[in-house]
Amino acid sequence: MTSPRLSSATELPSSVSAPAYDRGALGPGIVHLGIGAFHRAHQAVYTQRALQAEFGPWGIVAVNLRSPEPVQALAEQDGLYSVLMGERDGDQAEVIGATIDWICAAEQRDQVLAYLADPQIRIVTLTVSEKAYGLHPGTGGLDPAHPAIAADLQNPQAPVGAVGFLVKGLALRQARNVPPFTVLCCDNLPANGRVVRRLVLDMAERRDPELARWIAEQGAFPCSMVDRIVPAATDDTRQRAAELLGVEDRLAIETEPFIQWIIEDKFVSGRPQWEAGGAVFVKDVEPYEKMKLRLLNGSHTLIAHLGILHGLDYVRDVMTMPALAAEAKRHMQAAVTTLDPVSGIDLDAYMQQLLERFANPRIAHRNIQIAMDTSQKLPQRILAPAMDALAAGGNGAAFAKAVGVWFASLRQRMDCNDPRREELVAAAQENDPADPSAPFFRIEGLFPVELIKARAWRDLVNAELANWP
Repeated sequence: MTSPRLSSATELPSSVSAPAYDRGALGPGIVHLGIGAFHRAHQAVYTQRALQAEFGPWGIVAVNLRSPEPVQALAEQDGLYSVLMGERDGDQAEVIGATIDWICAAEQRDQVLAYLADPQIRIVTLTVSEKAYGLHPGTGGLDPAHPAIAADLQNPQAPVGAVGFLVKGLALRQARNVPPFTVLCCDNLPANGRVVRRLVLDMAERRDPELARWIAEQGAFPCSMVDRIVPAATDDTRQRAAELLGVEDRLAIETEPFIQWIIEDKFVSGRPQWEAGGAVFVKDVEPYEKMKLRLLNGSHTLIAHLGILHGLDYVRDVMTMPALAAEAKRHMQAAVTTLDPVSGIDLDAYMQQLLERFANPRIAHRNIQIAMDTSQKLPQRILAPAMDALAAGGNGAAFAKAVGVWFASLRQRMDCNDPRREELVAAAQENDPADPSAPFFRIEGLFPVELIKARAWRDLVNAELANWP
């Protein structure tokens, strides 16, 4: 017998937080590209809390660029799903209902474009991962070799990638005399709003210089910093959700109680009251962004590859080993010296809080998940602070260690999930006893010239690599 599924007809237990607004009256206002777990546990949660504080036309149209699976799952559950917050003494569940439509772009491109052209849509948010933007590591502009970028440059009327959809949607609005939507990137790119603006203008310029001028003059691309640890859901997640809800929820996800969103307050057509959920609006996101990328994400990357080398599945497992937990702490202590003061943040307390978050026994965050796409994440998490440390007269040893650990992890397991997998695997298979890291440093665009030329720093990388047979 099939178990009942979570739906709009489900009567939820009083212990479960449910949408406190009329979903039937909720109109579309936001298109979100990338229906992953992070969006569902972060931006959608903030939007629900904003709607509960001040109801308005801010329903989310959730778009997945390729896979139809999450779209089908949302359709089967009327757009509802639960978020489990793992406290040390048990779980709390919140059912999120801010999503009102769901589309797979690969199958329903015209429907996505219709929404993007609709005056009701005033914001487009994105969590598509760093690699999906098609950012060229050398020029900082579009990478013509990126499959989605190449396709969208060749056939701009039928976009397949995130940047292509943004440009086509904005072109439709310009043609119909509709003001542009605000583009709000929520991926871990440094100065993410400015990066996406540059890519959109680059593609628009190649299509129509007048379109690019219109976007530049009238559009908005605020920067943002997002933070919440969201592991991939498991059968255990879904089982715990069923016990709390009394029905099956195939979209259940788990996360930690901590949640943070820092947003540059630069919107062209209004926005939800996200501050009701705790979002902070600022003039300059960069100090918060650098803090998070270097302290949280940088140490996370180190922890993940240490875990892989030690055969440990989860971040929490790494943190139970005092020697490895101490490595994470030392990395943060080195990274914090590359930061300027951050308004309203006690950096020592922030680092201690990070260590406690990583050690949370209720959060099963797989090291293999965090290690995905390391080549795309390393520049902002590890390499930028390394260059800052060297420029300030330090030796950058902590960051050399993180790079050496990554190289060792690649050598240990050749099936890494990375857009540069073939090059990385080839380098890992080379044997250069005199300079073991050299094959990696020869990969074009992987490391900045400043670090390639920093012989003493590269010797520290080699010294760390030598620790792992």
